[in-house]
Amino acid sequence: MTWTEPSIWYANLPAFYAAAAAFITDQDGKVLLVKPTYRDHWSFPGGYVEEGEYPHVACAREIQEELGVVLAVKDLLVVDWAPPAGQRPRSIISFTFDCGIVPDHAGFDIPSQELDDLAFFRPSEAEQRLPENVVPRVRAAMKARVEQSPVYLAGGSDRKNR
Repeated sequence: MTWTEPSIWYANLPAFYAAAAAFITDQDGKVLLVKPTYRDHWSFPGGYVEEGEYPHVACAREIQEELGVVLAVKDLLVVDWAPPAGQRPRSIISFTFDCGIVPDHAGFDIPSQELDDLAFFRPSEAEQRLPENVVPRVRAAMKARVEQSPVYLAGGSDRKNR
């Protein structure tokens, strides 16, 4: 076997994107979604992980940027690996963290340049507003929170069913 220089080895490994999202509910189990100004659909609060940033730190940063509050980023609930799609040329790994149960609107201060709105929705209503590939994360996050065990999805599907 031939030894490969680390710089060459790493340069030839596949690259992917990473994103971190917050799963936040109210006391009635409604799921918090945000409506970004730059998308046609709603999403969980969150965004891309920056270079050298841990996913849980990215989640906390995005909560503060999008909601104007500091919330504890707790357990990892869902990891979802998705292949390249549409305009996105690389795979993405999405980390969804439990960020707790908060009172309705909990003093949120949304930045008008980034978000049009935020609201709590029953899980089925949340699923209707999310992109198709993100919908399975709602039920997976709810299950993971109850069972206190993270769920791994592959392209939005439970890997056990693939």
